[in-house]
Amino acid sequence: MGRLILVPTPLGNLGDITLRALEQLKSADIVLAEDTRTSQKLLSHYGIQAKLRSFHLHNEHKVLEETVRLIATHNEVVLVSDAGTPGISDPGFLLVRACHEAGIPVECLPGPVALIPALVKSGFPSDRFVFEGFLPHKKGRQSRIQTLIHERRTVIFYESPHRLLKTLQQCAEILGKERKAAVVREISKLHEELHSGSLDELVRYFTQTAPRGEIVLLIHPVEDVSDMENSDDQLDAAELFLRGPAKRKKA
Repeated sequence: MGRLILVPTPLGNLGDITLRALEQLKSADIVLAEDTRTSQKLLSHYGIQAKLRSFHLHNEHKVLEETVRLIATHNEVVLVSDAGTPGISDPGFLLVRACHEAGIPVECLPGPVALIPALVKSGFPSDRFVFEGFLPHKKGRQSRIQTLIHERRTVIFYESPHRLLKTLQQCAEILGKERKAAVVREISKLHEELHSGSLDELVRYFTQTAPRGEIVLLIHPVEDVSDMENSDDQLDAAELFLRGPAKRKKA
């Protein structure tokens, strides 16, 4: 019985790959790659010769069963995406689930993932956060954003450069122009940068400056409103009843 190993690859700086990831790529029988050309550049940089096979969002449903059989008949099959950890807004989830269902062992190496350095760098609360991946391209965008109006955790999105301004505008409209946010782009690359401020400020900035590269968008959690929520005016009828007649009348 073979096994599937998910290997994170650098987001930009090739030096970010781990020694363990390199050893795993060297020993793999087959490397499943989101884009074989991109993965070949990484392998060539480190002098690694590996048998590459294509596995990406556009063919994973079609080749899923075949790929599971392939893994079952080889000792070690590695899955990589173009950058970062497979399965995080990249191909991998369907294959991992299918391997579990087939009884094939799955291992995931630790390594690069864009959302964590963006979160830490932003200075936004990192003890609790929620990752939303990419927003829907069309239908469902606004309803998804509306669910975040009262979110008390830092919210993290991935976004493309040509949709960033639209997303910022919709967030400002729904969440409020003064809601704090941050845009981190090109993590670990030469032109990495962070822009933070109110959503309104970010809309104005990116209206004048076209964004480029890979982007992580962070929305600050709502400020603490516990005092307001605990006031008598906010208590529902059932809570008032439990407090007794005198306090109900006072409320």
